[in-house]
Amino acid sequence: MSLMVSISGIRGIVGSSLTPETVVKYASAFAEYCNRGTIVIGRDGRITGKSIAHIVSSTLSQMGCDVIGIGICPTPTVALAVEMNKAAGGIAITASHNPMQWNGLKFMSSTGLFLDIDQNRAFWSIAEQQPRSYSPWDRQGKHTSDPGMIDRHINNVLSLPYLDVEKVKRGKFRVVVDCVNAAGGIIIPKLLREFGCDVVEMNCDVSGVFSHTPEPIPENLFGLSDRVQEEHADLGIAVDPDVDRLVLIDEKGEPIGEEYTIASVVKFVLEKESLGKSSIANRQSQAPRVVVNLSTTRAIDDICAHFGAELIRTPVGEINVAKKMKEVGAIVGGEGSGGVILPASHIGRDAPVGIGLTLQHLAEFGGTVSELKQSLPQYSITKGKVDLGTLNPDDVLRRLQNKYSAKGKVTTTDGLKLDFPEYWVHLRKSNTEPIIRIIAEAPQKAKADELVSTFISEIRKT
Repeated sequence: MSLMVSISGIRGIVGSSLTPETVVKYASAFAEYCNRGTIVIGRDGRITGKSIAHIVSSTLSQMGCDVIGIGICPTPTVALAVEMNKAAGGIAITASHNPMQWNGLKFMSSTGLFLDIDQNRAFWSIAEQQPRSYSPWDRQGKHTSDPGMIDRHINNVLSLPYLDVEKVKRGKFRVVVDCVNAAGGIIIPKLLREFGCDVVEMNCDVSGVFSHTPEPIPENLFGLSDRVQEEHADLGIAVDPDVDRLVLIDEKGEPIGEEYTIASVVKFVLEKESLGKSSIANRQSQAPRVVVNLSTTRAIDDICAHFGAELIRTPVGEINVAKKMKEVGAIVGGEGSGGVILPASHIGRDAPVGIGLTLQHLAEFGGTVSELKQSLPQYSITKGKVDLGTLNPDDVLRRLQNKYSAKGKVTTTDGLKLDFPEYWVHLRKSNTEPIIRIIAEAPQKAKADELVSTFISEIRKT
Protein backbone atom coordinates (compact mmCIF):
# COMPACT_ATOMS: atom_id res chain seq x y z
CA MET A 1 0.00 0.00 0.00
CA SER A 2 1.28 3.48 -0.87
CA LEU A 3 1.86 6.25 1.63
CA MET A 4 -1.34 7.95 2.79
CA VAL A 5 -1.00 11.74 2.71
CA SER A 6 -4.06 13.61 3.96
CA ILE A 7 -5.31 16.36 6.22
CA SER A 8 -4.52 13.92 9.06
CA GLY A 9 -0.80 13.89 8.18
CA ILE A 10 1.14 11.02 6.66
CA ARG A 11 0.64 7.35 7.45
CA GLY A 12 2.10 4.14 6.04
CA ILE A 13 3.48 0.69 6.67
CA VAL A 14 6.93 0.94 8.24
CA GLY A 15 9.68 -0.30 5.93
CA SER A 16 7.38 -0.26 2.95
CA SER A 17 5.52 2.98 2.31
CA LEU A 18 6.86 4.71 5.45
CA THR A 19 10.67 4.69 5.10
CA PRO A 20 13.44 6.79 6.69
CA GLU A 21 13.67 8.77 3.46
CA THR A 22 9.96 9.59 3.67
CA VAL A 23 10.25 10.65 7.31
CA VAL A 24 13.19 12.93 6.47
CA LYS A 25 11.30 14.41 3.52
CA TYR A 26 8.29 15.46 5.58
CA ALA A 27 10.10 16.34 8.82
CA SER A 28 12.51 18.64 6.99
CA ALA A 29 9.63 20.22 5.04
CA PHE A 30 7.77 20.84 8.29
CA ALA A 31 10.85 22.50 9.77
CA GLU A 32 10.87 24.86 6.81
CA TYR A 33 7.10 25.39 7.07
CA CYS A 34 7.61 26.38 10.74
CA ASN A 35 10.40 28.81 9.79
CA ARG A 36 12.87 26.57 11.62
CA GLY A 37 11.37 27.42 15.00
CA THR A 38 10.99 25.19 18.07
CA ILE A 39 9.04 21.99 17.44
CA VAL A 40 7.55 19.58 20.02
CA ILE A 41 7.60 15.85 19.25
CA GLY A 42 5.91 12.93 21.03
CA ARG A 43 4.98 9.36 20.10
CA ASP A 44 2.19 6.89 20.81
CA GLY A 45 4.32 3.96 22.04
CA ARG A 46 4.44 1.85 18.89
CA ILE A 47 7.45 -0.45 18.52
CA THR A 48 8.73 1.64 15.60
CA GLY A 49 8.09 4.97 17.30
CA LYS A 50 11.49 5.29 18.98
CA SER A 51 13.53 4.91 15.79
CA ILE A 52 11.21 7.22 13.87
CA ALA A 53 11.43 9.78 16.68
CA HIS A 54 15.24 9.70 16.39
CA ILE A 55 14.99 10.36 12.64
CA VAL A 56 12.49 13.18 13.15
CA SER A 57 14.50 14.81 15.93
CA SER A 58 17.80 14.58 14.05
CA THR A 59 16.24 15.92 10.86
CA LEU A 60 14.69 18.88 12.67
CA SER A 61 18.01 19.63 14.38
CA GLN A 62 19.81 19.48 11.03
CA MET A 63 17.29 22.03 9.78
CA GLY A 64 18.17 24.34 12.69
CA CYS A 65 15.05 23.68 14.80
CA ASP A 66 15.23 23.32 18.56
CA VAL A 67 13.34 20.15 19.53
CA ILE A 68 11.37 19.47 22.70
CA GLY A 69 10.94 15.71 23.03
CA ILE A 70 8.18 14.61 25.40
CA GLY A 71 8.50 10.87 24.80
CA ILE A 72 5.60 8.42 24.82
CA CYS A 73 2.44 10.43 25.32
CA PRO A 74 -1.06 11.07 23.94
CA THR A 75 -1.40 13.17 20.81
CA PRO A 76 -3.39 15.76 22.83
CA THR A 77 -0.42 16.03 25.18
CA VAL A 78 1.71 17.10 22.22
CA ALA A 79 -0.91 19.75 21.39
CA LEU A 80 -0.85 21.05 24.96
CA ALA A 81 2.94 21.12 24.94
CA VAL A 82 2.96 23.21 21.76
CA GLU A 83 0.68 25.75 23.46
CA MET A 84 2.52 25.77 26.78
CA ASN A 85 5.95 26.14 25.16
CA LYS A 86 4.75 28.65 22.55
CA ALA A 87 6.40 26.39 19.99
CA ALA A 88 6.28 26.92 16.24
CA GLY A 89 4.67 23.51 15.74
CA GLY A 90 4.34 19.93 16.87
CA ILE A 91 4.68 16.44 15.44
CA ALA A 92 2.86 13.45 16.91
CA ILE A 93 4.42 10.19 15.76
CA THR A 94 1.39 7.95 15.51
CA ALA A 95 -0.80 5.98 13.14
CA SER A 96 -3.85 6.45 15.38
CA HIS A 97 -5.92 3.24 15.39
CA ASN A 98 -4.06 1.51 12.54
CA PRO A 99 -2.39 -1.87 13.26
CA MET A 100 1.15 -2.26 14.62
CA GLN A 101 2.93 -2.34 11.28
CA TRP A 102 1.74 1.19 10.59
CA ASN A 103 3.13 4.49 11.82
CA GLY A 104 2.92 8.09 10.74
CA LEU A 105 3.32 11.77 11.50
CA LYS A 106 0.59 14.22 12.49
CA PHE A 107 1.51 17.89 12.14
CA MET A 108 0.35 20.74 14.38
CA SER A 109 0.61 24.48 13.92
CA SER A 110 1.73 26.95 16.58
CA THR A 111 -1.86 27.04 17.90
CA GLY A 112 -1.74 23.37 18.85
CA LEU A 113 -4.31 22.61 16.14
CA PHE A 114 -3.66 20.22 13.27
CA LEU A 115 -2.90 21.84 9.94
CA ASP A 116 -6.07 22.69 8.00
CA ILE A 117 -6.45 22.03 4.29
CA ASP A 118 -4.88 25.34 3.18
CA GLN A 119 -1.98 24.96 5.60
CA ASN A 120 -1.49 21.38 4.43
CA ARG A 121 -1.36 22.47 0.80
CA ALA A 122 1.40 24.95 1.63
CA PHE A 123 3.24 22.27 3.62
CA TRP A 124 2.90 19.64 0.88
CA SER A 125 4.23 22.12 -1.65
CA ILE A 126 7.36 22.59 0.45
CA ALA A 127 7.74 18.81 0.81
CA GLU A 128 7.95 18.43 -2.97
CA GLN A 129 10.68 21.05 -3.30
CA GLN A 130 14.11 19.43 -3.48
CA PRO A 131 16.87 19.57 -2.49
CA ARG A 132 16.42 20.76 1.10
CA SER A 133 18.66 23.45 2.55
CA TYR A 134 20.12 22.16 5.84
CA SER A 135 21.81 24.28 8.51
CA PRO A 136 25.61 24.47 8.88
CA TRP A 137 27.42 22.89 11.82
CA ASP A 138 27.27 26.02 13.99
CA ARG A 139 23.51 26.58 13.56
CA GLN A 140 22.19 23.13 14.42
CA GLY A 141 19.17 22.94 16.68
CA LYS A 142 19.34 21.47 20.17
CA HIS A 143 17.24 18.65 21.63
CA THR A 144 15.64 19.01 25.07
CA SER A 145 13.78 16.18 26.81
CA ASP A 146 10.69 17.11 28.83
CA PRO A 147 9.42 14.04 30.72
CA GLY A 148 7.06 16.10 32.87
CA MET A 149 4.46 16.90 30.22
CA ILE A 150 2.22 13.97 31.15
CA ASP A 151 1.87 15.35 34.70
CA ARG A 152 1.09 18.81 33.34
CA HIS A 153 -1.61 17.30 31.15
CA ILE A 154 -3.10 15.55 34.19
CA ASN A 155 -3.02 18.82 36.16
CA ASN A 156 -4.72 20.55 33.23
CA VAL A 157 -7.60 18.07 33.52
CA LEU A 158 -7.81 18.25 37.32
CA SER A 159 -8.09 22.05 37.17
CA LEU A 160 -10.98 22.16 34.68
CA PRO A 161 -13.73 24.54 35.80
CA TYR A 162 -16.49 21.91 35.78
CA LEU A 163 -14.73 19.45 38.06
CA ASP A 164 -14.88 18.86 41.80
CA VAL A 165 -12.21 16.22 42.34
CA GLU A 166 -13.15 15.61 45.97
CA LYS A 167 -16.72 14.85 44.98
CA VAL A 168 -15.52 12.34 42.39
CA LYS A 169 -13.28 10.73 45.01
CA ARG A 170 -16.29 10.17 47.24
CA GLY A 171 -17.82 8.09 44.45
CA LYS A 172 -15.05 5.49 44.90
CA PHE A 173 -15.47 4.26 41.35
CA ARG A 174 -13.96 0.95 40.34
CA VAL A 175 -12.71 1.31 36.76
CA VAL A 176 -11.22 -1.19 34.32
CA VAL A 177 -9.06 0.50 31.70
CA ASP A 178 -7.76 -0.93 28.41
CA CYS A 179 -4.97 1.14 26.82
CA VAL A 180 -3.99 -1.43 24.15
CA ASN A 181 -0.36 -1.26 25.41
CA ALA A 182 0.17 2.18 23.92
CA ALA A 183 0.48 5.77 25.19
CA GLY A 184 -2.65 5.66 27.35
CA GLY A 185 -0.97 3.14 29.64
CA ILE A 186 1.03 5.97 31.21
CA ILE A 187 -1.52 8.72 31.62
CA ILE A 188 -4.92 7.04 32.05
CA PRO A 189 -4.30 4.89 35.17
CA LYS A 190 -2.46 7.77 36.83
CA LEU A 191 -5.27 10.21 36.06
CA LEU A 192 -7.92 7.82 37.36
CA ARG A 193 -6.05 7.35 40.62
CA GLU A 194 -5.91 11.14 41.03
CA PHE A 195 -9.71 10.97 41.00
CA GLY A 196 -9.64 8.34 43.76
CA CYS A 197 -10.65 5.47 41.47
CA ASP A 198 -9.85 1.83 42.17
CA VAL A 199 -8.11 1.05 38.88
CA VAL A 200 -7.88 -2.35 37.21
CA GLU A 201 -5.30 -2.11 34.41
CA MET A 202 -5.56 -4.05 31.16
CA ASN A 203 -2.95 -3.75 28.44
CA CYS A 204 -1.18 -0.78 30.03
CA ASP A 205 2.46 -1.89 29.68
CA VAL A 206 3.25 0.58 26.84
CA SER A 207 5.19 -2.12 24.99
CA GLY A 208 3.68 -1.09 21.67
CA VAL A 209 2.58 -4.69 21.14
CA PHE A 210 -1.15 -4.18 20.67
CA SER A 211 -3.19 -6.72 22.62
CA HIS A 212 -6.02 -6.60 20.10
CA THR A 213 -7.09 -4.65 17.02
CA PRO A 214 -6.49 -1.12 18.33
CA GLU A 215 -9.56 0.78 17.13
CA PRO A 216 -11.78 1.14 20.24
CA ILE A 217 -15.03 -0.17 18.76
CA PRO A 218 -17.27 -2.84 20.37
CA GLU A 219 -16.04 -5.79 18.29
CA ASN A 220 -12.50 -5.16 19.58
CA LEU A 221 -13.44 -4.76 23.24
CA PHE A 222 -14.88 -8.12 24.30
CA GLY A 223 -11.99 -8.64 26.72
CA LEU A 224 -12.67 -5.31 28.43
CA SER A 225 -16.40 -5.99 28.58
CA ASP A 226 -15.83 -9.37 30.23
CA ARG A 227 -13.32 -7.91 32.70
CA VAL A 228 -15.74 -5.17 33.78
CA GLN A 229 -18.25 -7.88 34.73
CA GLU A 230 -15.64 -10.08 36.42
CA GLU A 231 -14.35 -7.19 38.51
CA HIS A 232 -17.83 -5.87 39.35
CA ALA A 233 -16.58 -2.51 38.11
CA ASP A 234 -18.62 0.66 37.77
CA LEU A 235 -17.10 1.58 34.43
CA GLY A 236 -14.84 0.37 31.66
CA ILE A 237 -12.65 2.75 29.65
CA ALA A 238 -10.96 2.12 26.30
CA VAL A 239 -8.75 4.51 24.36
CA ASP A 240 -7.00 4.27 21.01
CA PRO A 241 -3.17 4.21 20.76
CA ASP A 242 -2.78 8.00 20.67
CA VAL A 243 -5.47 8.63 23.31
CA ASP A 244 -7.72 11.14 21.57
CA ARG A 245 -10.76 8.83 21.42
CA LEU A 246 -12.68 7.67 24.50
CA VAL A 247 -15.07 4.71 24.62
CA LEU A 248 -17.07 3.71 27.69
CA ILE A 249 -18.35 0.32 28.89
CA ASP A 250 -21.21 0.25 31.39
CA GLU A 251 -21.34 -1.77 34.61
CA LYS A 252 -23.03 -4.65 32.75
CA GLY A 253 -20.11 -4.94 30.34
CA GLU A 254 -22.06 -3.30 27.50
CA PRO A 255 -20.43 -0.59 25.33
CA ILE A 256 -22.56 2.54 25.55
CA GLY A 257 -21.48 3.50 22.02
CA GLU A 258 -18.85 6.00 20.87
CA GLU A 259 -21.57 8.55 20.07
CA TYR A 260 -22.72 8.58 23.68
CA THR A 261 -19.32 9.65 24.96
CA ILE A 262 -19.81 13.05 23.33
CA ALA A 263 -23.57 13.12 24.01
CA SER A 264 -23.01 12.59 27.74
CA VAL A 265 -20.29 15.24 27.91
CA VAL A 266 -22.34 17.82 25.99
CA LYS A 267 -25.31 17.29 28.32
CA PHE A 268 -23.09 17.63 31.39
CA VAL A 269 -21.40 20.84 30.21
CA LEU A 270 -24.65 22.49 29.07
CA GLU A 271 -26.29 21.60 32.36
CA LYS A 272 -23.45 23.25 34.25
CA GLU A 273 -23.72 26.35 32.08
CA SER A 274 -27.50 26.53 32.51
CA LEU A 275 -27.09 26.41 36.28
CA GLY A 276 -24.44 29.12 36.19
CA LYS A 277 -21.93 26.81 37.88
CA SER A 278 -19.12 27.29 35.41
CA SER A 279 -16.16 29.43 36.38
CA ILE A 280 -15.11 29.93 32.74
CA ALA A 281 -14.06 33.53 32.27
CA ASN A 282 -15.68 35.89 29.78
CA ARG A 283 -18.83 33.85 29.24
CA GLN A 284 -21.09 35.79 26.91
CA SER A 285 -24.80 36.42 27.29
CA GLN A 286 -25.76 34.68 24.04
CA ALA A 287 -26.82 31.03 23.88
CA PRO A 288 -23.90 28.65 24.40
CA ARG A 289 -22.58 27.10 21.20
CA VAL A 290 -21.77 23.47 20.53
CA VAL A 291 -19.93 22.17 17.45
CA VAL A 292 -19.92 18.58 16.18
CA ASN A 293 -19.46 17.02 12.76
CA LEU A 294 -22.18 16.00 10.31
CA SER A 295 -21.95 12.30 11.23
CA THR A 296 -22.42 12.79 14.98
CA THR A 297 -25.59 11.53 16.64
CA ARG A 298 -28.82 13.52 16.53
CA ALA A 299 -28.92 13.13 20.31
CA ILE A 300 -26.76 16.28 20.34
CA ASP A 301 -29.53 18.21 18.56
CA ASP A 302 -32.05 17.13 21.20
CA ILE A 303 -29.73 17.98 24.08
CA CYS A 304 -28.89 21.40 22.65
CA ALA A 305 -32.58 22.15 22.06
CA HIS A 306 -33.38 21.23 25.66
CA PHE A 307 -30.79 23.66 27.02
CA GLY A 308 -31.36 26.41 24.45
CA ALA A 309 -27.88 25.99 22.99
CA GLU A 310 -26.93 26.65 19.38
CA LEU A 311 -25.62 23.60 17.52
CA ILE A 312 -23.28 23.99 14.56
CA ARG A 313 -22.21 21.07 12.35
CA THR A 314 -19.05 20.84 10.26
CA PRO A 315 -17.52 18.40 7.79
CA VAL A 316 -15.98 15.30 9.36
CA GLY A 317 -12.45 15.79 10.72
CA GLU A 318 -11.09 17.10 14.00
CA ILE A 319 -9.54 20.20 12.46
CA ASN A 320 -12.89 21.18 10.90
CA VAL A 321 -14.65 20.93 14.25
CA ALA A 322 -11.83 22.61 16.17
CA LYS A 323 -11.52 25.57 13.78
CA LYS A 324 -15.25 26.22 13.90
CA MET A 325 -15.26 25.98 17.70
CA LYS A 326 -12.53 28.58 17.89
CA GLU A 327 -14.30 30.79 15.35
CA VAL A 328 -17.69 30.80 17.14
CA GLY A 329 -16.48 30.55 20.73
CA ALA A 330 -18.08 27.15 21.38
CA ILE A 331 -17.92 25.83 24.93
CA VAL A 332 -17.86 22.12 24.01
CA GLY A 333 -17.84 19.93 20.94
CA GLY A 334 -16.23 16.97 19.27
CA GLU A 335 -16.92 13.99 17.09
CA GLY A 336 -19.07 10.89 17.51
CA SER A 337 -16.02 8.64 17.33
CA GLY A 338 -15.50 9.30 21.03
CA GLY A 339 -13.59 12.55 20.53
CA VAL A 340 -14.31 15.18 23.20
CA ILE A 341 -13.14 18.78 22.69
CA LEU A 342 -13.32 21.21 25.60
CA PRO A 343 -11.77 24.65 24.93
CA ALA A 344 -11.39 25.21 28.68
CA SER A 345 -8.54 22.68 28.35
CA HIS A 346 -7.50 23.12 24.71
CA ILE A 347 -9.22 22.89 21.33
CA GLY A 348 -8.48 19.31 20.36
CA ARG A 349 -9.87 15.81 20.94
CA ASP A 350 -8.68 14.64 24.33
CA ALA A 351 -9.61 11.36 26.03
CA PRO A 352 -8.23 12.39 29.47
CA VAL A 353 -10.46 15.48 29.38
CA GLY A 354 -13.40 13.26 28.44
CA ILE A 355 -12.62 10.94 31.35
CA GLY A 356 -12.58 13.81 33.85
CA LEU A 357 -15.93 15.14 32.63
CA THR A 358 -17.45 11.64 32.56
CA LEU A 359 -16.40 10.86 36.14
CA GLN A 360 -17.80 14.18 37.37
CA HIS A 361 -21.04 13.60 35.46
CA LEU A 362 -21.37 10.11 36.92
CA ALA A 363 -20.64 11.35 40.46
CA GLU A 364 -23.33 14.04 40.20
CA PHE A 365 -25.83 11.79 38.40
CA GLY A 366 -25.77 9.32 41.27
CA GLY A 367 -26.74 6.27 39.20
CA THR A 368 -25.00 3.68 37.09
CA VAL A 369 -23.44 4.20 33.67
CA SER A 370 -26.27 2.27 31.99
CA GLU A 371 -28.84 4.47 33.75
CA LEU A 372 -26.90 7.55 32.67
CA LYS A 373 -27.06 6.43 29.06
CA GLN A 374 -30.79 5.80 29.32
CA SER A 375 -31.26 9.39 30.50
CA LEU A 376 -29.97 10.60 27.11
CA PRO A 377 -31.95 10.74 23.84
CA GLN A 378 -31.92 7.27 22.29
CA TYR A 379 -30.75 6.65 18.73
CA SER A 380 -28.93 3.89 16.88
CA ILE A 381 -26.25 4.32 14.22
CA THR A 382 -25.34 1.79 11.52
CA LYS A 383 -22.34 2.11 9.23
CA GLY A 384 -21.63 0.47 5.90
CA LYS A 385 -19.76 0.91 2.65
CA VAL A 386 -20.21 0.01 -0.98
CA ASP A 387 -17.56 -0.69 -3.61
CA LEU A 388 -18.05 1.58 -6.60
CA GLY A 389 -16.03 -0.34 -9.14
CA THR A 390 -15.84 1.94 -12.17
CA LEU A 391 -18.61 4.29 -11.02
CA ASN A 392 -17.76 7.96 -10.48
CA PRO A 393 -18.51 8.78 -6.81
CA ASP A 394 -19.46 12.39 -7.56
CA ASP A 395 -21.98 11.23 -10.17
CA VAL A 396 -23.46 8.74 -7.70
CA LEU A 397 -23.86 11.36 -4.97
CA ARG A 398 -25.32 13.86 -7.44
CA ARG A 399 -27.95 11.35 -8.60
CA LEU A 400 -28.95 10.55 -5.01
CA GLN A 401 -29.15 14.24 -4.18
CA ASN A 402 -31.50 14.85 -7.09
CA LYS A 403 -33.69 11.91 -6.08
CA TYR A 404 -34.01 12.77 -2.40
CA SER A 405 -33.74 16.58 -2.31
CA ALA A 406 -37.52 17.04 -2.18
CA LYS A 407 -37.91 14.53 0.66
CA GLY A 408 -35.54 15.92 3.25
CA LYS A 409 -32.91 18.52 4.12
CA VAL A 410 -29.80 18.22 1.95
CA THR A 411 -26.27 19.16 3.07
CA THR A 412 -23.39 18.89 0.60
CA THR A 413 -20.47 20.43 2.51
CA ASP A 414 -19.05 16.94 3.14
CA GLY A 415 -20.36 14.34 0.72
CA LEU A 416 -24.15 14.13 0.90
CA LYS A 417 -26.19 14.21 4.09
CA LEU A 418 -29.94 13.69 3.94
CA ASP A 419 -31.89 14.71 7.03
CA PHE A 420 -35.43 13.39 7.38
CA PRO A 421 -37.81 13.95 10.32
CA GLU A 422 -37.10 10.61 12.00
CA TYR A 423 -33.68 9.67 10.67
CA TRP A 424 -30.66 10.75 8.60
CA VAL A 425 -28.19 9.25 6.15
CA HIS A 426 -24.67 10.53 5.43
CA LEU A 427 -22.77 9.35 2.34
CA ARG A 428 -19.09 10.21 1.89
CA LYS A 429 -16.65 9.14 -0.78
CA SER A 430 -13.29 7.76 0.29
CA ASN A 431 -10.14 9.65 -0.71
CA THR A 432 -8.08 6.46 -0.78
CA GLU A 433 -10.42 3.71 -2.06
CA PRO A 434 -13.17 3.45 -4.73
CA ILE A 435 -15.91 3.23 -2.11
CA ILE A 436 -18.68 5.31 -0.59
CA ARG A 437 -19.13 5.11 3.17
CA ILE A 438 -22.69 5.20 4.47
CA ILE A 439 -23.76 6.20 7.99
CA ALA A 440 -27.42 6.12 9.01
CA GLU A 441 -29.12 6.94 12.30
CA ALA A 442 -32.66 6.26 13.47
CA PRO A 443 -34.44 5.74 16.79
CA GLN A 444 -34.37 1.96 16.22
CA LYS A 445 -31.42 -0.14 15.06
CA ALA A 446 -33.57 -2.07 12.60
CA LYS A 447 -34.44 1.15 10.79
CA ALA A 448 -30.80 2.30 10.69
CA ASP A 449 -29.79 -1.11 9.30
CA GLU A 450 -32.54 -0.87 6.68
CA LEU A 451 -31.41 2.59 5.60
CA VAL A 452 -27.84 1.44 5.01
CA SER A 453 -29.07 -1.56 3.01
CA THR A 454 -31.42 0.66 0.99
CA PHE A 455 -28.70 3.09 -0.01
CA ILE A 456 -26.24 0.32 -0.83
CA SER A 457 -28.87 -1.05 -3.21
CA GLU A 458 -29.50 2.44 -4.62
CA ILE A 459 -25.83 2.88 -5.42
CA ARG A 460 -25.47 -0.58 -6.96
CA LYS A 461 -28.43 0.14 -9.25
CA THR A 462 -26.55 3.06 -10.81
